[in-house]
Amino acid sequence: MSVIELGEYGADFTANPYPYYAKLREAGPVHEVRMPDGYQFWLVVGHEEGRAALTDPRLAKSPSVIGVRPPEEDIIGVHLLAADAPDHTRLRRLVTAEFTGRRVESLRPRIERLTHELADAMEPAGRADLVDAYAFPLPITVICELLGVPAEDRETFRGWSNELVTPTGERGILDALEGFGGYLDGLIEDKRAAGPADDLLSGLIAARAEDGDRLSGPELRAMAYLLLIAGHETTVNLISNTVRNLLTHPEQLAALRADPSLLDGAIEESLRYDGPVETGTFRFTAEPVTIGDTVIPAGQSVLVAIGALDRDPARFPEPDRFDIRRDTRGHLAFGHGIHYCLGAPLARLEGRIALRTLLDRFPRLELDPEAEPWEWLQGLLMRGVRRLPVRW
Repeated sequence: MSVIELGEYGADFTANPYPYYAKLREAGPVHEVRMPDGYQFWLVVGHEEGRAALTDPRLAKSPSVIGVRPPEEDIIGVHLLAADAPDHTRLRRLVTAEFTGRRVESLRPRIERLTHELADAMEPAGRADLVDAYAFPLPITVICELLGVPAEDRETFRGWSNELVTPTGERGILDALEGFGGYLDGLIEDKRAAGPADDLLSGLIAARAEDGDRLSGPELRAMAYLLLIAGHETTVNLISNTVRNLLTHPEQLAALRADPSLLDGAIEESLRYDGPVETGTFRFTAEPVTIGDTVIPAGQSVLVAIGALDRDPARFPEPDRFDIRRDTRGHLAFGHGIHYCLGAPLARLEGRIALRTLLDRFPRLELDPEAEPWEWLQGLLMRGVRRLPVRW
């Protein structure tokens, strides 16, 4: 099997990777590929095979199994997405005890107020970049308030976060990691000094398991880092992608406006059809692993293409059709197995409220016909556009 050069697909692959994933899937569920920077890995594109890979303990999340220690680990620490059992089990148990469904549901009134405040600010102009004016400020405010990050610091780490999910280079990544690490150390120190409070980070500082276990300083830093980035970057694109999908499928938008009970279906179908996470984060083979008819040797990197899995016709008939009435059960937009997204309930809640408010407040919402072509996020991790110009 020859190595596939993803760079040869060009800008078309970034704008619309799904036809390329379909072509790869027709040839087999897994392929060895190479990025333009020379990094080589195995890409899983079949739904059944990818779903199994997401729960296969032989595909470790910690790069230590192949003898690698990434700079992120030295600067930030080991977070949930880079940990395996039993470390992952322990860390997840401690954060799950604080990040409860009750805490998420208690945010509903605040999220509703925020969406209307953002709509109030947008309305007079008649047009806006939906990402900058609505899809970004909502989740960044929610996750920062949840964790207890001061309002005046939020713009500071927006740049760090953007660099980490759509990197411009190694130096930029290191600068962002160092900025984040230093900032979080200071924030945690301030919260320790201030004593008990209602925010999630203060709760994590105080949290103890029944056996007395608690998060260490580096573990707290890594947990806060993951929650801050994953808690807003994915939701920004969940909101903007859903609106973009509806505006480019006007018959589906009309159906939703006529029947608001289809709201959940619109969110779930957008997650399946064009979700915010195009691929999972890397996994590593501690031993040879067979996927389909392919044996992946030990010491290899593996990437599960979530976007490809959710467009597999073996799982979803007519997968390239956007249909908000579709049965979307089984989509993998939030992952699967022990690394299933901890924040999925919060992301869904924000997405539903954001979309409902937007449709209620802007009945003539449409794409801005005078806008420049969309600029797609670079890299394989996140799926979305940097700006989404709309008008009403």
